[in-house]
Amino acid sequence: MDPENVWVFGYGSLMWRPVFEYTDRKPVRLEGFSRDMCLTSIHYRGTRDQPGMVCGLSPGGSCLGRAFRIAPENVKGVIAYLDERELISYIYIPRHLPITFHDGTTAIARAYVPDTSHVQFAGHWSVDDKARHIAQGVGSEGTSLNYLANIVTYLQELGISDAKMESLLEKARILS
Repeated sequence: MDPENVWVFGYGSLMWRPVFEYTDRKPVRLEGFSRDMCLTSIHYRGTRDQPGMVCGLSPGGSCLGRAFRIAPENVKGVIAYLDERELISYIYIPRHLPITFHDGTTAIARAYVPDTSHVQFAGHWSVDDKARHIAQGVGSEGTSLNYLANIVTYLQELGISDAKMESLLEKARILS
């Protein structure tokens, strides 16, 4: 990665709550992965006894999100912060992936991609099983339901319609 051009890709709560300094923020597309409520959460949005769900990237498709450019002098600190935040259960693998900006230019961004062999990966679960866990999940950062609602709301504010996430939110609300 070019230390003068470090980007971080956000597709879940990082989109609206990066909690780190950045010099630029732009909408981007990541190819080869799609946004999915595919991870059980035993910390931030659930517990070991009552797991919730959080967003991850499932293989295939594409994902619209936000890219954040990090100033060279802040890269080390931001990466350390993100690693601490995202690697709490060791389900994510930090990867450097190509992103495309709206004008067609590209860059490489750090993205946290789930390990699909990890016990907390639930990409294969049915929509009903995911909705049930979203409806029940409460962790140190709040409810899974509120987390999913925030994602859907933020995407809509960006003009992005994600029918899969919207449908899952509707099912989870009925169960809550």
